[in-house]
Amino acid sequence: MACRPVVALIAVAILVGAMAVEAQISCSQVVSYLFPCLGYVQGIQPLTSSCCNGVRSLNAAARSREDRQTTCNCLMRTAAGVQGIQPGLISGIPGKCNVAVPYPINPSADCSRIN
Repeated sequence: MACRPVVALIAVAILVGAMAVEAQISCSQVVSYLFPCLGYVQGIQPLTSSCCNGVRSLNAAARSREDRQTTCNCLMRTAAGVQGIQPGLISGIPGKCNVAVPYPINPSADCSRIN
């Protein structure tokens, strides 16, 4: 009979773990979707359909709050490590590609506040 509380505790832990939501998108996927935009955000190439297609695909893939926060955090880290990126060009991509992104894209975004 002493095993019942332990079994119940394990069952509760499993249920709580199953309810936790994790991001389904990785930073490497984010970078892969947006790689065609690199020349544009550095100001050395025009905006391409490949870039817009990547933005559309990423927006569709980042469905949950966790996915959007992962995307935001990845963009912040990646952009900080690439020279020549022009924040004004980055923030304008969704509008130029006719993609409705549900949060602002800028270097000072607070990714924890994205819904």
